Formats: sequence, C-alpha cells, structure tokens
Amino acid sequence: MTTDWRKLHADHFRNRRCLVTGGAGFIGSHLVDALVELGAAVTILDDLSGGDRRNLNPAARFIEGSILDPRAIASAIQGCELVFHQAAKVSVPASVADPVSYFRVNVEGTQTVLEAARQARVRRVMFAASSSAYGDSPILPKVETMAPLSHSPYAASKVAGEHLMRAYATSYDIDTVSLRYFNIFGPRQNANSAYAGVIAAFAKRLLGGQPPVITGDGTATRDFTFVHNAVHANLLAARGERRLGGEVFNIATGQSSTVRHLAERMAALLGRADLPPQFAPPRPGDVPHSRADIALATKVLGYAPLVDFESGLRATVEWYRAALA
Repeated sequence: MTTDWRKLHADHFRNRRCLVTGGAGFIGSHLVDALVELGAAVTILDDLSGGDRRNLNPAARFIEGSILDPRAIASAIQGCELVFHQAAKVSVPASVADPVSYFRVNVEGTQTVLEAARQARVRRVMFAASSSAYGDSPILPKVETMAPLSHSPYAASKVAGEHLMRAYATSYDIDTVSLRYFNIFGPRQNANSAYAGVIAAFAKRLLGGQPPVITGDGTATRDFTFVHNAVHANLLAARGERRLGGEVFNIATGQSSTVRHLAERMAALLGRADLPPQFAPPRPGDVPHSRADIALATKVLGYAPLVDFESGLRATVEWYRAALA
C-alpha cells in the first residue's frame, strides 16, 4: 500500500533535519520512508536489537548505536530540529519476564534522548507512547483524561516516558508530545519473535499451514491501527505551530474488532478458512478491551485515520504472503 505523503504534507519537511530513533524498526522505518519522500534530511539511530538492516532507507544517514549511549545520541542529534523517538522494547509479556531491561531502555533511554535533545536545542520531540497505559479499565472508549493504570512493566515504562516528556516541556525550552499508539500493525512487523504482535503471529502460522493461536477466549477487542496512520500522526504533531507542552494524544481508528474476528478474517484472506483458531491461556499483562477516542488528536493535530482496518489488513496480509514465502 502506498500513501501520497507529499499530497498530505506538501513541503513542510523539505530540508528539515530529523532524527528517528529506532528507525530500522517496524514503525520507525515507515516514518523514515515518509520523511525521506518529503525531502527531510534524516538520521537514524538504532542498535538493531529489534530493528533490521533491510528496513534501512538508503537515503538516510544511519548510526548504529543505543539510546543508552549519550555519545551515540549526541552524534546523531547534532543539528536536528525534530526528534521522532520510536526506539523501545515493545512486548508486554517480555517485560513481565524481564522488567529491569525494560526500565533501562524505555525509561533511562528516553531520559537520555530528552537530555540530548535539550542540549542540542531541538524544537520538538515526538514520543511513541502506548495504549497499554489504560490498563484493564472497563471504560470505553479510552480518553486521554483517564488516569494511567499500568498492568505490566512495559506499560509502566511507557507512562514514565510520557511524564518525562511533559516534565521537559514544562521545565526547558523544548516542546514534546506523546502519541499513544493503539495496536499498530502493517508490513515489516516482525513475525519471527516469540513475542510477535498478534497479526504477525497469525500470519506466520496461517502461511505455515497451522491454525492461529488466540490467548484467551477470542472476545478481547483491539483498535487495530495501520502503520501509516501512526506515521501521519507523527508528521502532523511535528509540523504543528502551536506548543504541545507534553500533551498526550490517542492515535488509532476509533473502531475495534475482536481477536477472533481478526483470526477468521486473516484465514479467509489467505485462503485458509480450513484452519479455525486454537485457544491458549491469557498472557500476564494483557488487557481485555481497547478502543480509542480520537477526538482530541483530531481537534488539536488535525488527525484522522488514513487507512481503515480492512484495507490495512489486506495490504499487510499480502506483504506477509511475499515475505514469509
């Protein structure tokens, strides 16, 4: 699936120097591609622990390094006006198994990025926050004014990142914004990790002739959001003229589907309706229901989803069909 970024964002990013942390990863690499298409001068900082060299855009400058390394960040951020902070450890169950590394990378790493941005006089930092902040609250849709309710070390680390963003925006001459992603999916999402996202995991099993495995009873709901929507939100947040002051915005579609519907839809798209889902015990840290209220992002950022669930799923399934062949 292609998106005409020039039509959406014109020349807002032409010749602007941008840093994308985690730019070899799933969301980060799509963001880099859009920025390059828009004429930005892009630097990628990635230690390749979760990213892939094959995702690197050849038109971007690449520095292999960790967000925990102040020298690597200082080198990458020099002269940049905008920072898109996408680098993170991203699995809820992996964070339950290894909370210390999640704190170090997601909290200490974010602090290191912010301090480097302050020293480099960056104008604005866009932070990849997470809908896991809402925990298992039964209230739907999720609204940004709800109190955080972290149910995993991953969720807690992302909420801590939001608070760091707001603290720096209110304490220093730097602007920040936190974008709470809701179940982002799309091409390049790693299907080979033990902690793969649900769509990637389903694709791998179905294309391997195995039934998808649902943790829980399949009634859990998610606001599945195609990756180009997340990219668009980052670009809107970066180019906005008004100060954002560390504000938090939901980035999603405002619609939700059950995980069972997702499994059945993917099986149909891949011609494997003969593989009904199997069920496994719920994973620690998982939440039952998720759907976003996106009114605030629409009002302040001008955000609206570019790609709906069905269109995004079709494009993603076709990418996995080719990538996992």
